[in-house]
Amino acid sequence: MSEAEEPKHLDMQQVEKIDIRKTRVRWGEFLIESSLGLCAMISIFTTGVIIFILAQESLGFFEAVSPFDFFFGTSWVPLFEPSSYGVLPLLWGTMLITIGAAVFAIPTGLASAIYLSEYASPRMRAIVKPVLEVLAGIPTVVYGYFALTFVTPLLRELVPGLQVFNALSGAIVVGVMILPTIATLSDNALRAVPDSLRQGAYALGATSYEVTTRVVVPAGLSGVMASFLLAISRAIGETMAVTLAAGATPNLSLTFLESIQTMTAYIVQVSMGDTPAGGIAYQTLFAVAGLLFVITLILNIVSQWILSKFREVYE
Repeated sequence: MSEAEEPKHLDMQQVEKIDIRKTRVRWGEFLIESSLGLCAMISIFTTGVIIFILAQESLGFFEAVSPFDFFFGTSWVPLFEPSSYGVLPLLWGTMLITIGAAVFAIPTGLASAIYLSEYASPRMRAIVKPVLEVLAGIPTVVYGYFALTFVTPLLRELVPGLQVFNALSGAIVVGVMILPTIATLSDNALRAVPDSLRQGAYALGATSYEVTTRVVVPAGLSGVMASFLLAISRAIGETMAVTLAAGATPNLSLTFLESIQTMTAYIVQVSMGDTPAGGIAYQTLFAVAGLLFVITLILNIVSQWILSKFREVYE
């Protein structure tokens, strides 16, 4: 082989000097990166401002009210004399609505997702799934009036003595609201399971029911759990539908048949403008909102832990 035909090899020093990137600035990419970074900073800044305001006003509230009385008191009468600032009735009302909505929506939503992903024909899926997703776009105030004009009258015919404003009606309506979230996200998680797992189970002689319950659902459990937690978070933070359907009577009732008040419903009540700003009654707004923020934060942390624990990765 002649010298002209011999391959030329570059030593490491020459390789290090080669810059594969162009030296000129790409202004289009720079603007895109800057815009994305700015959006991220705005989100962080907004969250920080919210936390600061909640903390500042809540500290002013707790200077006048004992934290023990706030977290463990059983009477909530902040706007009248004699005043009482026990948040347990609001917390219990929120949990009552959330539990009732979850009992209704989780089994129904998961069953809908299993049907859509495993049993429904393409034509039926094309009809049912958009209808479910339409429910997620209906304004919450419409759900509240739906509860007052349809759900509550129907329940009063079935349950004698039921109050006009009651926790049962609110829980059912909130359950209908979070149903599309569970059905859609769970359906996406189940459809993401590789088809090879299904075919392998069928090859071993498993029935369709066994493939669904023992292979597909466990394999997509992380996504299913994520849909549950996201739906519960929305149920906890729901405002208008609960305000219209469940009423504004804070109490520690163990039944769904009486009027209750949730934390979000109380925030709406104070935000109407009848409470003078700067007073202790006004500061209860931030104390309750801060508690709701902490509950949502804890729920998100738990959801991240659950997702990391049950996450399945397929190639």
